[in-house]
Amino acid sequence: MPHDTGLIVTIAAGLALAFVFGWLATRLKIPALVGYLFAGVVLSPNTAGYAADVGLAGQLAEIGVILLMFGVGLHFSLNDLMNVRRVALPGAIVGMIVLTLAGTAVASVWGWPIGSAITFGLCICISSTVVVIRAFEQRNALDTGAGKLAVGWMIVEDLVMVVALVMLPALAPIMGGNAASDPAIAAQPLWMALGITLAKVLAFSALMYFVGRRTIPWLLWQVARTGSRELFTLSVLAVALGIAVGAAALFGVSFALGAFFAGVIISESELSHQAAADALPLRDAFAVLFFVSVGMLFDPAILVRAPFKVLAVVAIVMLVKPAVSAAMLLLAKRSAHNAVNVGASLGEIGEFSFILAGLAVSLGLLTEDARSLILAAAMLSISLNPLLFAVAPRVQKWLQKTSPQIGAVAQTTEMPVAELGLMLRDHAIIVGYGRVGSLIGRALAQCGVPFAIVEQDRQLVERLRLGGINAVYGDAARVGVLALANPAHARLIVVATPDPFQARRVVEIAREAKPTVDIVVRTHSTSEQAYFEQLGVGRVVMGEHELALGMAHYAVMSLGHGDDRADEIVQQLRGTGRSDRLAIDISGATAEWRSAGGPPKSPMGTA
Repeated sequence: MPHDTGLIVTIAAGLALAFVFGWLATRLKIPALVGYLFAGVVLSPNTAGYAADVGLAGQLAEIGVILLMFGVGLHFSLNDLMNVRRVALPGAIVGMIVLTLAGTAVASVWGWPIGSAITFGLCICISSTVVVIRAFEQRNALDTGAGKLAVGWMIVEDLVMVVALVMLPALAPIMGGNAASDPAIAAQPLWMALGITLAKVLAFSALMYFVGRRTIPWLLWQVARTGSRELFTLSVLAVALGIAVGAAALFGVSFALGAFFAGVIISESELSHQAAADALPLRDAFAVLFFVSVGMLFDPAILVRAPFKVLAVVAIVMLVKPAVSAAMLLLAKRSAHNAVNVGASLGEIGEFSFILAGLAVSLGLLTEDARSLILAAAMLSISLNPLLFAVAPRVQKWLQKTSPQIGAVAQTTEMPVAELGLMLRDHAIIVGYGRVGSLIGRALAQCGVPFAIVEQDRQLVERLRLGGINAVYGDAARVGVLALANPAHARLIVVATPDPFQARRVVEIAREAKPTVDIVVRTHSTSEQAYFEQLGVGRVVMGEHELALGMAHYAVMSLGHGDDRADEIVQQLRGTGRSDRLAIDISGATAEWRSAGGPPKSPMGTA
């Protein structure tokens, strides 16, 4: 195969194998991320068979890191952090310190240099944001007290890792690693090197705060006004990649930090939800390639050469960190339920560990064997993480039995969304609260009808809740999300989302919860209209059809016919349904006109 097709082959092989092993992983009830890593192991030079180009995979991984960090910044919520700052901030920092010390102690026992031992401890002290969030999403618990604590916890850990990525190159020389690549830093004493690094970071931060947060949202608004979705998507990706590369070239900071700041700035814009939706497919694809490339660097022989070291790291990650995290939450007067579930979610290591380990290897602070040890522990801990959730209820009961005062602690002062849903009776549920759903909500509010909203825009959900409106965050097509709005006791479900696949699934879930519930669905195609009519949906509203009927009503009245006649004609047209029936009716009317010598004259046209 020609050499110039290496990039295409690497991408194709990586995505294909990631799909196969990711699908198998989900079938085995383990996170798909494990499958992506295993796909990289299969493609690596360390295993038999085809070996992909590690150099090209590394560059694709850099793009994956940029888009991954851009997504972290895009979903960064200062409000989420502030709401749990008194618990998450000290808890996360103490947990990271304990894990770093534990990792350092174990590596020191193995005879590693102190600098390598500290770096190793730092690499295993952070959990996987992807795994934590998805674990709570799968349990429909992201908006519960435990879910919000976990999100705030991960925000703190991510911010600490961003700082570590910035500072590690400057600290590498005194930790036994290579000198920093920037000559201005390498030739200076430590205090001056740190000062230069911090000055560059502060300068970049100031530029983004005073200039970027004004110009970038304005630019996105100008692009959005063109009405071109592909141009808007291109602008979002250009901002993410451009700021990341510019930050590295002009200020010497990492790609990751630049991409994170780009996401944070866009998150403050009202277009953040659309930006996240448009960038999501490409971000997910390159994130998969990032995990595949990480797997390509893993040497499976480490499991044979050092099995006890691997088990020791897994034990630290899956036992020590959950225990420390749960203890910190219990000391903060949180319930046993929240403490145990948050602790269980943190019992793994993930993407930031890979990024930091890769940087440490390039700086000479870690060996390839050390990175393989981290990767082995990551794959095992992520695979086994569901077991922690499986034993969590037993641990919770044991805690409440041995310490009754723990069970008496209130979970949170904020009522979980699930309880709000259970309180609703004879209400309406609006799925999707955009231009269509919000107008329906206003109509129901004026009638005094109680209703709940299911919406995927997190910021919109937060605003609705502040306004006293029952709002559920999530995709109503996912199992359990619609249940939070209590469809079993609803009188009406309004499916206002434009996504036909989501609408189908929502109708199916609603029928399972309450077969007799009345449903009105928004659709944009005659085939979907026919499908929903066969399901016996109360009303199917096709946007273009209703628009045509409204214009037809006005046209008939404008040409001299009364309102009753216009209503009659519109009802006839609505009853005919699809365009083929309309065509037959129109052709029949034309034949009648011709036999009568032409169409009937409008009263406005008579003398």
